Amino acid sequence: MTVPLPRTAVLTGVLATTAALALTACGAASDTSTTAGGKSAATATTVNDFGSIDALANEAKKEGTLHAFALPRDWANYGAVIDGFEKKYGVKVEDEDPSGTSQDEISAVTSRKGQDTAPDVLDLGSSFAQSAAQQGLLAPYMAAGINDIPDDQKDSIGRWSNDYGGYISFGCDAKRVQTCPTSFKDLLKPQYKGQVALNGNPGKSGSAFGAVYAAALASGGSFDDIQPGIDFFAKLKKNGNYTTVASTPTAIKKGQTPISIDWDYLNAGYTDELKSKGLDWTVTVPSDGQFSQYYSQAINKYAPHPAAARLWQEYLYSAEGQNLRLKGYARPALMTAMEKAGTLDKAAAAKLPKVSGTPSFPTESQQSSAKFAISQSWGQAVSG
Repeated sequence: MTVPLPRTAVLTGVLATTAALALTACGAASDTSTTAGGKSAATATTVNDFGSIDALANEAKKEGTLHAFALPRDWANYGAVIDGFEKKYGVKVEDEDPSGTSQDEISAVTSRKGQDTAPDVLDLGSSFAQSAAQQGLLAPYMAAGINDIPDDQKDSIGRWSNDYGGYISFGCDAKRVQTCPTSFKDLLKPQYKGQVALNGNPGKSGSAFGAVYAAALASGGSFDDIQPGIDFFAKLKKNGNYTTVASTPTAIKKGQTPISIDWDYLNAGYTDELKSKGLDWTVTVPSDGQFSQYYSQAINKYAPHPAAARLWQEYLYSAEGQNLRLKGYARPALMTAMEKAGTLDKAAAAKLPKVSGTPSFPTESQQSSAKFAISQSWGQAVSG
């Protein structure tokens, strides 16, 4: 599998939105699919607004297609999610440019307004979703399961809500690395010279951004102060432990990035694939810098297939959809509620990398400040 560097919503959020809006094209609103009773899918804010889930499914099947961007099949188990949706409802999912970025998604929303090729749905980092909502790009819609998502992980009127996420983790090739690190402090040891990698530039990659935030938390920083994380990687670069080679499955197989700092669900997914290649890939959430982030779902306000878009939301937030995320090692937003309801896949949950405590999340303002700090300091910190 090839997990691309994108899914950079966490990073590009506020900064990218302004640029994307400049691409706005003229166009008509989306199709206004309606039932025989005259109810419009494009204005439905809950499934009850359209009558029932069956009525919504029937209308979505008439539309025939759900158009999406940047949903790699090997990211958070999207392959199984897409296949499950298509099989259940008979609606074809067209995923344009699976290796695209969240900025590509937003640019497509604005530049293709009124066109059938505009994305119906969006998968965005929480800060990017918040910004898109503020710019009026998203349609309010509350899928049935969203009521059980904590208030701080969803928009009050349903323009976006968290779906899945995970923790920054260390993936380690145990056959190449004698003792795998378990903390950011460990990464500074001379035995890891040239071995520590990110999956991209933290100015563009969400997981790389998360890695710097996690390093900040491990080094005396906070959500308000990411600079200690930047300083940590500057020190890692200076002592020769940090490599600028982007960590991908291919790079890992070649031995170029034996220690990869990435989301735990991606590193855990690599374990399955790399085992067949003879690699012993272990995954650990660092003890001194736990940073968690979720990705959010949203509907394009001008979705060309509004019924399919809303049906997709219903599927993602159903027990079936959330458990598929879990099978891909991603932590579903409804995990706590499903555990209480007895609908959680316990076997899949048991395979997740272990963490302790309850995750907390930076505010949009804190993330914006952190992004600015990285834009000003990262290049110089790791140059040379």
